[in-house]
Amino acid sequence: MSTQTVAFSHYNHISAQLPLNPETAELVSGDVKEQTEQCLKNIKAIIESINHVMDDVVKVNIFLKNIEDMAAVDEAYTTFFPDGIPARRTVGVSALPNDALVQIDVIVSNAEGTPPEV
Repeated sequence: MSTQTVAFSHYNHISAQLPLNPETAELVSGDVKEQTEQCLKNIKAIIESINHVMDDVVKVNIFLKNIEDMAAVDEAYTTFFPDGIPARRTVGVSALPNDALVQIDVIVSNAEGTPPEV
């Protein structure tokens, strides 16, 4: 079991999200674009629950079962980050939990001097 977000210093670290429907805890069906959208929806919900917005994201880590799916991931990614501002790392992996096609984690910035939400 892991924590969804941990605040440290000027950052909140959001745990890696699988493309799970939060109401059913089941993997969403569909291709990597749909699974990416669900990962990012889950991340957005967590970020908003700690009084932040997606513009506060400074780093995104994407783990892909098939690195050649990057173009499809980008289609979904740009709807959440239209200016492409966060630093991003993409890693190809051989397997992900629940046989997911993608898993994403992010780091969110807290304003200088702003105590992190707990």
